[in-house]
Amino acid sequence: MRNGSGENGLRSATERAVVLHPYRKRGDGGLRSAESRLGEAVSLAEAIALDVVLAECVALAAPRPATLLGSGTVETYAGIIAELEAAIVVIDGAVNPVQQRNLERAWKCKVLDRTGLILEIFGERARTREGTLQVDLAHLSYQRSRLVRSWTHLERQRGGRGFMGGPGERQIEADRRQIDERITRIKHELETVTRTRALHRKARSRVPYPVVALVGYTNAGKSTLFNRLTDAGVLAEDQLFATLDPTMRAIRLPSGRKAILSDTVGFVSDLPTTLIAAFRATLEEVLAADAIVHVRDIAHSDTEAQREDVLGVLAQLGIDEAGRRRIVEARNKIDLLGAEEREVERNRAGRSDRVAAISAATGEGCTALLALVDAELGVDRHVLDLSVPAADGAGLAWLYRHGEVIERRDEGEEVHLRIALDPADAARYQSRAASRA
Repeated sequence: MRNGSGENGLRSATERAVVLHPYRKRGDGGLRSAESRLGEAVSLAEAIALDVVLAECVALAAPRPATLLGSGTVETYAGIIAELEAAIVVIDGAVNPVQQRNLERAWKCKVLDRTGLILEIFGERARTREGTLQVDLAHLSYQRSRLVRSWTHLERQRGGRGFMGGPGERQIEADRRQIDERITRIKHELETVTRTRALHRKARSRVPYPVVALVGYTNAGKSTLFNRLTDAGVLAEDQLFATLDPTMRAIRLPSGRKAILSDTVGFVSDLPTTLIAAFRATLEEVLAADAIVHVRDIAHSDTEAQREDVLGVLAQLGIDEAGRRRIVEARNKIDLLGAEEREVERNRAGRSDRVAAISAATGEGCTALLALVDAELGVDRHVLDLSVPAADGAGLAWLYRHGEVIERRDEGEEVHLRIALDPADAARYQSRAASRA
């Protein structure tokens, strides 16, 4: 896959990039093809405005410890990279520090692996103080692992008894100590953010409105759906990781009850573990959610693989098979399907109480999706028969705000309600009624 050098051909050399996806000749397994993985790597590179002038899959018989790629392949690309005047090579895979150093020497340019590339994107997109801290923490954890053997211009001589390292070792230890100090400082700041977020969750639980979290593969349409349901105006672009920082807005469900909708960071295949750890405070919103909407790009050729990646990250967060009962699947972008495929998706959704076929762009199916979410939130609700004094206007108003009134009968000085309430609200009302008795 070869691309031009931008719309006007005037991009600077520092932005010119080569993207390579190494794959095993016998197959890596999984649901994605090498070409599909390469395409995603190119999209990731373009997400930070790199001008991808060459993108290719590279077959590997076996990874080389020193350079990952074979010596002949390294030599061949050295000439190509020089000819294209590329300043950055993106390796769509894991590259250890020794391999990175050797490839940069051979190709005379900067080498980024997949983790480094995603960290660059996150660093550019973070906007809030929390997001910036989380990205900084992930960056520092990644950099710390790169210190091993990176100071090769300094001798690693040891003293006679081997207790004292040479200048290279002293430099590595000094850098590692400095990074450790910064990591500790950032973790302390994040602990404050985490406590604040926990207080916000506690305050919401007193309101209380149920929380609905949107999750999904990056660019699946979460932010577009969020805007559709809330009129929030959150940035939504056809771009990987267009938004990072979580956003929350109130929505009204078909039953009339209110809920809080939370838009979270998108997932991606092989998401670096350092990022999952760093963003755990943000992703705890997903853990605490009363319902989860998994937004899928059903028109994407890798939609099944993307589904597995998202469920894999949720599993890392602690949402196992039992926890998945809270998940409603929004099969998005049906407007991009052909007529026959679109009808298949609609029929599939019609047969399930956990699947909705939608188009966040046009609004099709969004009402049905909200009805599914409403039903999911009502699974554990208690249906009660209550008699409320007609003069207790505050009590009646509270019940209407927090519950779903199924039936009402006005009989003189009393109002008889058949109402569905969350367990916590039912206990709260009964406690209130007992205190007034």
